[in-house]
Amino acid sequence: MSSLEDRTDDELLIHLRDEPRVLAILFARHRPRLWRMAQLRLDRRLLGRLDPDDVLQEAYLDASRRIQHFQREDSSSFFLWLRLIVGQTLVDLHRRHLGALARDAGREVSIDHAGPHAPEVDSASMALELMGQLTPASHVFQRREMSQRMQEALEGLSATDREVLVLRHFEELTNSEVSQVLNIQAKAASIRYVRALARLKAVLERDPEFHEES
Repeated sequence: MSSLEDRTDDELLIHLRDEPRVLAILFARHRPRLWRMAQLRLDRRLLGRLDPDDVLQEAYLDASRRIQHFQREDSSSFFLWLRLIVGQTLVDLHRRHLGALARDAGREVSIDHAGPHAPEVDSASMALELMGQLTPASHVFQRREMSQRMQEALEGLSATDREVLVLRHFEELTNSEVSQVLNIQAKAASIRYVRALARLKAVLERDPEFHEES
């Protein structure tokens, strides 16, 4: 018989409620994507006080307490269930540490009609992340100028379009996962992603030096 570590997610989920190690194995498998989510959405004012590992530690404990509520028949994957918990953990941590300032920690985007929320990634942080990927660290001035224009372009997008961009580009969710997270049709999620990319590409192409170098 294969060890638990060698089994697929679906095979492990059968034993989720009666074998404590199963949650640990599944959480470890999905940890890189969950860590990236926590890193992106953790309010920058909390850096030095909290880090993504702290978020995931609390989320794991919460998942272990709520494990009986997970339904294998649900249309969402186990990863998306864990992601919901990480999102709610972030909201709770923001409220706990920022108090009345939590409302400024980024708007909370509804993941489903009645479920948890996740703090939004603000346009400035998104712009810096994008430019960090697209320009060499030595091009400080160019990065600063482009980041400003990128931020303005991002702010011109709807909140949903920005969220689709975060989910697809930064968190690396599939189009199907994005449609489930935002409760929209897969076709609509795809159209919004393409539209957001086109808007940002237009910003980049207005800079001849950047365009030529790329």
